[in-house]
Amino acid sequence: MKEIIVESLNIGLPKKEIFYGKEITTGICKSPVSRPLKLEKTGFEGNGVADLKHHGGEDKAVCVYSLDYYPYWEDILGIKLPPAAFGENLSVSNLHEDDVCIGDIFQLGTAVVQVSQPRQPCRTLAARYGRNDMVKLVAASDRTGFYFRVLEEGVVRKGDRLVLQERDPRKISVSFAGHTFHHDKRNCESIKKVLDVPALSESWQQSFRKLKEECL
Repeated sequence: MKEIIVESLNIGLPKKEIFYGKEITTGICKSPVSRPLKLEKTGFEGNGVADLKHHGGEDKAVCVYSLDYYPYWEDILGIKLPPAAFGENLSVSNLHEDDVCIGDIFQLGTAVVQVSQPRQPCRTLAARYGRNDMVKLVAASDRTGFYFRVLEEGVVRKGDRLVLQERDPRKISVSFAGHTFHHDKRNCESIKKVLDVPALSESWQQSFRKLKEECL
């Protein structure tokens, strides 16, 4: 695996935003910070979410997205993307969804984190860029990003490396899990493989259990 660097460390609290004439209360518009941040079980100090039903919580403490994808989306959207364009806490380099697996454990600064699920694109992301098809575009691209849960709290700085400490033995990649959920919902074997990963977030376990029932 290539060296993975935290190129931007981003936080933000929920506030009212105007997206294409529509007012939304959201924490998606995050700002880069240069100071060290404490990473707790529920996320970074100074960070928050508005939609507690779909975001936040210990299983989704840290959102990660690859800067490698920014040129792709700038071409699709026809704009220069802002920092933390996908509402991510960590904008990283040299990391793709097929490089990491659900359950993988990483050292991040002095913290220890674990991959819990793919990031599921939401309507707020669509509203931010004025594209009703944004959720479908992100899902179709498999450039979704993913979430970490925090196993050990610590301090994280811009420029820190993400260092793989332990690969989950089942080797179910974020890409595989996301592709199954978005594009292969009738593949019972793939659904079972994803469900067999103990580290899978509770919300995705629920979703995959429903998919499994539909296969029976």
